[in-house]
Amino acid sequence: MAESKKYISQEDLSKHNKPGDLWISIQGKIYNVSDWANYHPGGELPLLNLAGQDVTDAFVAYHPGSAWQHLDQFFTGSYLEGYSVSEVSKDYRKLVNEFTKMGLFENKGLGVHFSLFLVAMLFSLSVYGVLYSDSTWVHLGSGGLMGFLWIQSGWHGHDSGHYQIISSKRLNRFAQILTGNCLAGISIAWWKRNHNAHHIACNSLEFDPDLQHMPFFAVSSKLFNSLTSYFYDRKMNFDAFTRTLVSYQHWTFYPVMCLARLNLFAQSFLLLSSKRLRVDNRVQEILGLLVFWIWYPLLVSCLPNWGERVMFVVTSFSVTGIQHVQFCLNHFSSSVYVGTPIGNDWCENQTNGSLDIVCPSWMDWFHGGLQFQIEHHLFPRLPRGNLRKVAPLVKELCKKHKLPYKSVSFLKANELTIGTLRTAALQARDLASPVPKNLVWEAVHTYG
Repeated sequence: MAESKKYISQEDLSKHNKPGDLWISIQGKIYNVSDWANYHPGGELPLLNLAGQDVTDAFVAYHPGSAWQHLDQFFTGSYLEGYSVSEVSKDYRKLVNEFTKMGLFENKGLGVHFSLFLVAMLFSLSVYGVLYSDSTWVHLGSGGLMGFLWIQSGWHGHDSGHYQIISSKRLNRFAQILTGNCLAGISIAWWKRNHNAHHIACNSLEFDPDLQHMPFFAVSSKLFNSLTSYFYDRKMNFDAFTRTLVSYQHWTFYPVMCLARLNLFAQSFLLLSSKRLRVDNRVQEILGLLVFWIWYPLLVSCLPNWGERVMFVVTSFSVTGIQHVQFCLNHFSSSVYVGTPIGNDWCENQTNGSLDIVCPSWMDWFHGGLQFQIEHHLFPRLPRGNLRKVAPLVKELCKKHKLPYKSVSFLKANELTIGTLRTAALQARDLASPVPKNLVWEAVHTYG
């Protein structure tokens, strides 16, 4: 006689959401991933943030078909009571299957090789300009080329954090360390930890680190309540100093973006020096950063005087600031929420929190795939060269299920971002009374 299945309720499952006690549901089967959290390639944060829930869509989005065979070792023998699949999830999973059959997750095209060649050329030209020219203008241009190099290396770091950009795992790891740690001074371990948390908790004010920029920026007045950051494990205090900075954030946004790289340097060092957080290949990561902090200051020192050295550094930082702006455009003006990310609202959360940028195909190199942010958030393993191909299908999915699909020009995205910052800035100036309706309209439609 067949053994009857054991079921647990969603209420009981939700109790298993703490470090050392992490249970999840995938297609209605309950898995205990408490110990696996310490070895999970994507870090422990995705499991912590979604524990106690059904996470099927998130699992499908982030894992290839080969990952399913490893689930049995974590199966508790129980099933989720009343498990059902929404219509949008059914269609989403069908799309994942279709893309898999079409080979879109594996076909990375020639873009990776061209981009790596471009990185090498930018680096060579920048170094050549510094070492073999006496012209101040050439040195200025070399600083700009260095900034563009960092942008392109940033796209490699972003892509390789989601999937293997090179077929060999060792070469892929080498490319990560080379383009991220060695050439750009940014720890790929920090990037993966930060970016995975962002994707799982897209636009959650408490769980998404990409919206936690106080005291400099607050994208919503909800942050004025001094919310807790579960990524940084600290309270985001909205004090008098923060209020002053936020009150002028629509003016300071672009200048701060020119120096935003300093924060990435600091975050990389903080993670690698942390004894509390797990960092895979910590020694590799540290050695990679040391390479950067040897060659970059040495190159700057080869310039003839301090004026040109400052000019070179400021120019390289300012040019790469374009990329920092791009990362903000896709989410700052989108919907935000307070609370834990919901696993079975994957499509709703990703589309509500993301914004596409309209651009011609010949400009794809400039945006690095971020112009298809909705597609990327729904299918993070999809190589950026294939995002344009699937965009029509994603539009159909959103239209069928009445999900938002926001797509605007690069200029309009900047306007919306500044408008969002300005609205919050006006609210920060006078917390005692709400912003009048006409003032809100002015904040959204007036920029500068």
